Amino acid sequence: MDQPIELRMSNGRMAFGDVPEHIDELLREAVKARDLPEACEALLWEAHRQGPRVLPVFYALYKFYFNRKKLVEAERVARIGLDAAALQGGFSADWSQLTATTTDWSAAGPARFFLFTMKALAFIELRRHNREKALGILARMAEIDPADQVGYGTIAALARGLDGEAGTAAG
Repeated sequence: MDQPIELRMSNGRMAFGDVPEHIDELLREAVKARDLPEACEALLWEAHRQGPRVLPVFYALYKFYFNRKKLVEAERVARIGLDAAALQGGFSADWSQLTATTTDWSAAGPARFFLFTMKALAFIELRRHNREKALGILARMAEIDPADQVGYGTIAALARGLDGEAGTAAG
């Protein structure tokens, strides 16, 4: 059984920023429809259509595709989400050009979403058997975020010790 799409933190706030009520309702409906993949996917894309810059929608979409082992689609959505977060955060979408001082990486919102999505992208690459690409993303994350605020160290340990298939959950 697939994991549910979880967008809320333990305090009930939306991860990666606030979500307009009408988008939140679509996301809630998508969670309810998770056992009906076509309906769930349609609701997620409708949420994106109505809120094309709402970062949690990108998270829900790439998580949806990852859980369904549609890694090409998961990667595509994650990369679009990185572009959106960079535009909102006022920094380059080219993660290879970023440093620890590019922005306040500890801030909630676009910066945190960008880091979290980089971690997901590394995991997607790992699942696609692109270990070197995953390690490259993770090495940059170690430079950008030496405190490991988003937990990429777990993915890095997996990548370093990988002999077979990667784990099961992106982001």
